[in-house]
Amino acid sequence: MLRIGLFLLTNFAVILLAGVVLSLLGFDSIMANNGVDLNLTALLIWCAVIGFAGSIFSLFISKWMAKRSMGVRVIDQPRSEDERWLLSTVAELARDAGIKTPEVGVFPAAQSNAFATGWNRNDALVAVSEGLLSRFSRDDARAVLGHEIGHVANGDMVTLTLIQGVLNTFVLFFSRVIGHFVDRVLLKNEHGYGIGYFVVTIVAQILLGILASMIVMWFSRRREFRADIAGATLASTGAMVSALERLKAEQNVPDEMPETMTAFAITHGRTTSLKDRIGHLFASHPPLDVRIRALREK
Repeated sequence: MLRIGLFLLTNFAVILLAGVVLSLLGFDSIMANNGVDLNLTALLIWCAVIGFAGSIFSLFISKWMAKRSMGVRVIDQPRSEDERWLLSTVAELARDAGIKTPEVGVFPAAQSNAFATGWNRNDALVAVSEGLLSRFSRDDARAVLGHEIGHVANGDMVTLTLIQGVLNTFVLFFSRVIGHFVDRVLLKNEHGYGIGYFVVTIVAQILLGILASMIVMWFSRRREFRADIAGATLASTGAMVSALERLKAEQNVPDEMPETMTAFAITHGRTTSLKDRIGHLFASHPPLDVRIRALREK
């Protein structure tokens, strides 16, 4: 909770600073001189409320959504030796990482995968696929669990969600400023908003949203490297490399992870070629070859 509070205060300061900078640069007077009657400060505050509301709400319901969208069965009483091992291993890794033991679950998927989610590091969920639990060796599975515990301990879910909130704010803000400017200055519409405002605002919001997605995915790829290092620390570098190589070998298995959950998984289940520069910009995970090389070189 302290992490969320500090992050919100930091982002509030960023938004406040943006408002001050716009004021010092004279944007209000420039727009007024061009007949643009827009209160930038009020608009920025409104966009911040809307932009953060959605991301914060999604963060608080993330476990609930993950359980239902993935069909996760939370393990309260283990049904097999594998599930007993899973519970004890997650508890041990969480203790080593200095966090409260997350809920542990299994979801039905042939693909070897795992994910972590939750609104804070002491109220998280770690789940693995049936495919991973049945096919991975204990050492490789332990490394995957270490990777997911790393996400929880690093607060990646909170960080990524709040980064999305900041970007939502500026996408809403600048798309409306652009739409307002075009409507008032270029189209000379003086009474209410014309169709030009709505068309330009929608187009600008789409284009800025694409740019924002690229920024979010860049942060997502950075946090995967950090989680790999956490997995190597909690298990071993050899086990983490072995687990990633095993995931690479299974990339032809159909990906059953919903798009809403891929950023929280250990792999997105699809190969992203380094030559595919555009596709790489929108990938939530770095290519497995790059992750393996980074671990071997650390």
